[in-house]
Amino acid sequence: MAFVVDASIAGAWLLPDEDNSLAERAMIRMVKEDAVAPGLLRHEIRSILLSAEKRERVSADFVHSALARFRELPLQLAGPGDDTEVVRLSRKYRLSAYDAAYLALALLEQIPLATLDRRLADAACAEGVDILGSTEDEH
Repeated sequence: MAFVVDASIAGAWLLPDEDNSLAERAMIRMVKEDAVAPGLLRHEIRSILLSAEKRERVSADFVHSALARFRELPLQLAGPGDDTEVVRLSRKYRLSAYDAAYLALALLEQIPLATLDRRLADAACAEGVDILGSTEDEH
C-alpha cells in the first residue's frame, strides 16, 4: 500500500534537531511501500530549510546537503492536484492550499496520509482518510 507524505514529515527527516517517532515509522515504511507527495513538497522543503538557516538552526552548507538527501529519497512527486478539490478542502477545513493538496492527493489515491499537522490530520479523518501511525493507520 502507498501513502502520502507531507512537508512536516519530510522536514523531520531532514532537520538534525527534529526527532519524531511517526516520521521514523514513515521512513521505515517507505522502504517497502510507495511514498507519494504533490510536487509542491520540493518547494516546501526548500522553504523549511531556508527558514531553519535564517533562524541559525542549520548552516548554508547543510541546506544544500539536505536538499541532496531529499532528492535521493524514494518519493514519487505528483502534479499540483485538482484545483476544484484543493479549493474545496481548503475552504471546508480552513487549510492552506498547500495542506489541502496533500489531502486531495490522499483522497484521489485512496491511501493514508503521514502528517504531524493536527489540523490536516483532523481534516483527513473527517474525509475518511487514514492517518499513518494512528492506531495502526485507523483514524
